[in-house]
Amino acid sequence: VRLVESGGGLVQPGGSLRLSCAASGYIRDNLAMVWFRQAPGKDREGVACITNGTTYYSDAVKGRFTISKEENTAYLQMNSLQPEDTGVYLCAADRGKPSRLWIYYPYDYWGRGTQVTVSA
Repeated sequence: VRLVESGGGLVQPGGSLRLSCAASGYIRDNLAMVWFRQAPGKDREGVACITNGTTYYSDAVKGRFTISKEENTAYLQMNSLQPEDTGVYLCAADRGKPSRLWIYYPYDYWGRGTQVTVSA
């Protein structure tokens, strides 16, 4: 399974972006799809997860970001962006079923990431 992210860019504080993660390859099952982000000098951070129609969010983005999925593409709608949202956003996927512990789940497939920069 190959994951390709797109949609990153430079946006002013308070702005919005929509990221996409397209999965291709041999996909037989309904993939769980997840967004992580990594800022310079910081650990990778879980952002949002969608699995079997259930969504999970980190406290840092709850109420501002929305994850969705159509067939084999996951989306991350990001509103009210702030400078602390800056980082490389990585998509991950798995045929398993992550639960409330989705942040710690060992995802099999990873994309290369797309840069999001929030700055005035």
